[in-house]
Amino acid sequence: MNYTNESLDRIQKIKKLKDAGLIVYANKFDKKYDISEILKNKDKIKDASYLMKDGASGDFKTAGRIISFHSHGKLAFAKIQDNTGFIQICFVKDKIKLNDGQNFLDSIDIQGEKKIAYKIIEKFIDVGDYLGIEGDLFFTKHGELTIFVDNFQILSKAIRPLPEKWHGIKDKELSYRQRYLDLISNEETYNRFLLRSKFLKVLRDFYHENNFIEIETPVLGSAASGAAAKPFVTYHNDFDHDFFLRISPETNLKKSTVGRFEKVFEIARDFRNEGSDPSHLQEFTMVEHYAVYWNFENNMDFTEKMFNYLFDNIPELKKQIKVKNKNGEIKEIDFSNKWEKIDYIDGVKNSCGIDVTKYNLGDEKKLISDIKGVGVEFVGMDKMAVPTLIDYLYKKVLRPNIVGPAFVYNYPKTMQPLARQSDKNSNIVEQFQLVVNGWEIVKAYSELVDPEIQKANFDSQKEAIKQGDEEATSGDDDFVLAMEYAMPPQSGFGMGIERILTILSEQENLRDIVLFPLMKPLKNDIDIDQENELI
Repeated sequence: MNYTNESLDRIQKIKKLKDAGLIVYANKFDKKYDISEILKNKDKIKDASYLMKDGASGDFKTAGRIISFHSHGKLAFAKIQDNTGFIQICFVKDKIKLNDGQNFLDSIDIQGEKKIAYKIIEKFIDVGDYLGIEGDLFFTKHGELTIFVDNFQILSKAIRPLPEKWHGIKDKELSYRQRYLDLISNEETYNRFLLRSKFLKVLRDFYHENNFIEIETPVLGSAASGAAAKPFVTYHNDFDHDFFLRISPETNLKKSTVGRFEKVFEIARDFRNEGSDPSHLQEFTMVEHYAVYWNFENNMDFTEKMFNYLFDNIPELKKQIKVKNKNGEIKEIDFSNKWEKIDYIDGVKNSCGIDVTKYNLGDEKKLISDIKGVGVEFVGMDKMAVPTLIDYLYKKVLRPNIVGPAFVYNYPKTMQPLARQSDKNSNIVEQFQLVVNGWEIVKAYSELVDPEIQKANFDSQKEAIKQGDEEATSGDDDFVLAMEYAMPPQSGFGMGIERILTILSEQENLRDIVLFPLMKPLKNDIDIDQENELI
């Protein structure tokens, strides 16, 4: 790896400190206070003149990363940051000691020259380093709460500098590739990922309060079932067989209901080998649940109940938000309004004039011709089966225009091989989607539990796969076997965590809510320091 002159200088500092016997990458530090706790202790302020005369006694012991530093003769000021905030610290010549991890030292010898503790701070400490400190609180003459440092310990030295002048990362791609720098320099980014963590905790609380059991299902499976998507394939050396990364935990969660579980949920990592754009990732997090004796209408009510609970228990979430649609237009979404209900079949027909209930498997040429006849085309349509063609048509002519929140319901039965057809209308399945800003946030339906119909649906999907439709749902004999032992009536629900959080945090790209999104590797001849010139 190549280094800038500044990084080479830091490497030399590290070498000199190590040669002097100092441990610059500590194995631990007994941190007593988070910075946020220290900021609450303004009743323990000491007089600055007293500290300048007698030094600090060490009321507060904390640690963090140096995010700014400047010295003025006998005084040096820095700011340190931890996971709860930042605070100013002050070093005073002749009032500061170096902690080497075992002893408090007034000075050390570096290359035969005695260096007092203050000189170590002044000449060998850089922005980006981690320090452990002990000291007392006081107010500077400018009124800033500050720790007067009694002693310090070097905990970790930074070789590479942080973003220049503390302006943070400006390049979006670099913020994804080096998210750790984005978290350091951008408080909004850091808080967004705290929100994600809190969201998942509160979501789990909601399920537990409603008597759901959290279970885990395999990531690897012998069938790419559970959703219409192209899978990732991997080879299992020991079994000498190809397996698929989980598209959805659906079939395994439903199998658990055969074995007595009545309300189950899983927050699962799913994988779909499809194109990526601001609203699609190949690796993402989905929460799915299945409730025995419910139908899709019960799940509709439960969805609104869930969102009300999330808003009530996460103060950072707002019911009124503003987001950009695909055309870059600002749209206002209000979750406090009555949620709209849109008929899928009527909605598509009103948008483009095509009645999707008139097409069955085998009618691909007719449907493609009719879609092109209304001026709509999409990549790969000539290889798609009827269900995928209908889905892409909906995503072109209806879904992008839905601001929401809105329930879209009444889907053609060809669309969902795992959903139950309506008793009132055999041409539709009992399904809904929650759509917000043109994005599918939730998909739910009354589950098909008839093994005979399920097997027939899987068989029809095989024909679509043979035809070249990579997104057709593959069959799953093990799932049908479980169903033959009697699967209770139920309704299932799936919600994309990244999608809903992207909307609720008013972001535009799913990667903005993924801590370390998958990125295409940089070319080998591009050095990271060259990339950081954009910072």
